[in-house]
Amino acid sequence: MFLSDKDFLCYTDDMNKYDNDFSYFENRDCIYYPCHADEHINCLFCYCPLYHDPDCPGDFTLIIRDGKTIKNCTDCMFPHRKDNYAKIIKRLKG
Repeated sequence: MFLSDKDFLCYTDDMNKYDNDFSYFENRDCIYYPCHADEHINCLFCYCPLYHDPDCPGDFTLIIRDGKTIKNCTDCMFPHRKDNYAKIIKRLKG
């Protein structure tokens, strides 16, 4: 199946117009959308690239299960906010 431009919704800062923006898109047709409680979610980092970063600036908790520590990012919105795109790219570049 091929996706068309209309399958990925891109919003400007006013969230009223679609815009092809490299730093933000919403995939409202995703079966998991919305994966967090916010009204507008940036799906660009659906799987957070900072998950393995021990100094991640996001809001996470640590869960210990079966003797293993698991990072729980359920309440984290850091990678899903458009304003954090540059911060994430900067961290990934090192």
